Order: sequence, then C-alpha cells, then structure tokens
Amino acid sequence: MEGGVNQPETAQADRWRSSAALEPLGRLHPDDAAPCPVAELQPVAATRNCRPQDSGCQPVGFARIQRASRSKDTLLTFLPEFSALLAFTLAAIVLTVTPGPDMTLFLGRTLAQGRRAGIAAMLGACSGVLVHTTAAAIGLSALVAASPEAFLALKVAGAAYLAWLAFGAIRNGSSFSLDKEAVPPQSFFRNWLTGVGINLLNPKIILFFVTFLPPFVAAGDPYAGQKLFFLGVYFIVIAVPMSIGMIFAADSIAATLKQKPSVMRAIDWVFASVFSAFAVHILLARA
Repeated sequence: MEGGVNQPETAQADRWRSSAALEPLGRLHPDDAAPCPVAELQPVAATRNCRPQDSGCQPVGFARIQRASRSKDTLLTFLPEFSALLAFTLAAIVLTVTPGPDMTLFLGRTLAQGRRAGIAAMLGACSGVLVHTTAAAIGLSALVAASPEAFLALKVAGAAYLAWLAFGAIRNGSSFSLDKEAVPPQSFFRNWLTGVGINLLNPKIILFFVTFLPPFVAAGDPYAGQKLFFLGVYFIVIAVPMSIGMIFAADSIAATLKQKPSVMRAIDWVFASVFSAFAVHILLARA
C-alpha cells in the first residue's frame, strides 16, 4: 500500500488500459457483467470519462446524437401520421375540384375579366382559408388541452357533418353556373378583396373547417394545434396549383359543363363517396 493506493489494483488497471484499447466498446471493463449499451466498435480512447472503476460508460458524441434525435423529433411535431396525411391529401383534392362558392367566384371572374382577375379572386379565397385555419387551430388546440373528450365529440360531429354533405351532394347536386357576369373591370386588389370577403363571410366554410380538420388529429395530441395549422396550410398548397390550372382551362370547363351535365353529376358522386367513407371510418374508429 503506497499513498493510499493498492498497487495490485493499479497494475491491473494499467494492464486493462493497454489491452482494452483494441477491444470492442461493448467490453470496456473486464469485470463488467454486461456490455456497454453501444453496438458500434470503437477504441477506449473514444469514450468519455471511462475509468476502470466505472460501472458504465458512454461514448463521446452519444449524448450529442441523442440530443440531435430529440431535436429532430421536436421539429417534426407538426406533421400528422402518414396515413392521416395521405387521407387528408385525397380529401383536399376532391374538395378542390368540387364546385362551391369559391370556385364559382374565381372561374366566373376569369370568364368575365380574364385570368388575372380569376387568380386574384382565387388568392383572396385562399387568404380567407388561412384565416379560418388559424382560428380553427387556435380554438381546437385549446379545446384539446381543456377537454380531450369534447374534442372527440367534435370529431364525431365532424363525421356526421361530412356524411350530411355527402347526402346533400347526391340529393341536390352542385348549384354551379359559369355564365359570364356583367361586372365592370376591377383591379387586382378589388378582386382579391372580393375573394377574401366571400370566403370569410360564408358560415358553411367556417363550419366546414371546424369539423373537417379534427378527424385527422388524435384526441389528446399535445401538438394538435401545430398539426391543425399545418393541415390548413397544406390544403392551400394543394388547392392553389389545381385552381390555377382550372383558371387557365376556364373556357373548356364552362363548355364541358354546359354540354355534359353528367360530368357535374359524376363529381357529386365522387365527393359523396369519399366523404361518406371518411365519415364511416371516423365513426368506426370511435366505436
């Protein structure tokens, strides 16, 4: 014994340091009953604070990798599950090609005043959708935090509303007319403002977004607000290029719908089928 250090133990430690440098990281200590929880093979020099008396060890950079993984997961919390995102994409496409007040406005303005006016009205409608989405995300995320059961009830109500829309599409069809409006030429801003106003002041659109978004987010999800807002923006990303395509083909669309009313009826059936399927899926998932 010298200086309070056991010489045999010191010699054993020195031998361990010299021989273990070439061993896998999983066998850092000769007395360890279990290997260190790292599958990669690295020399002891690549470990942090690993001494013979340590019962465990962590490699240099291991904690950093864990932090990076957690940071990546945190950054992607706004993304819904892939299956929900795929279903929402299909619903958004069907909804975009289904005639409604917004489509009537921007295609009607395109026929009456040209494509520039139609694009302005369409962008105004999308701006209104963004307002609806933001309000819905804030309100619904607060509802999730306050009462997941109430949010679940809202999802069921949303399923019932989707079923009602599907029934209305089959029973009544779409009231859609693309006759040229007798509207004097207006500026880009005025057409945009008209699109915003028609979208924001339509109570059906408000009700639709409040009931349409929740089925794609799980009740009790701590990141529900982020996901709801993402879905609303994602809907705009899908709708804008499709709407621009319809604006550039407005004359052909108007002629087709006038000559072949069956096309409009087919769109109604597609809308009803997709949204009925969503409603049934939501209700069965809650059962």
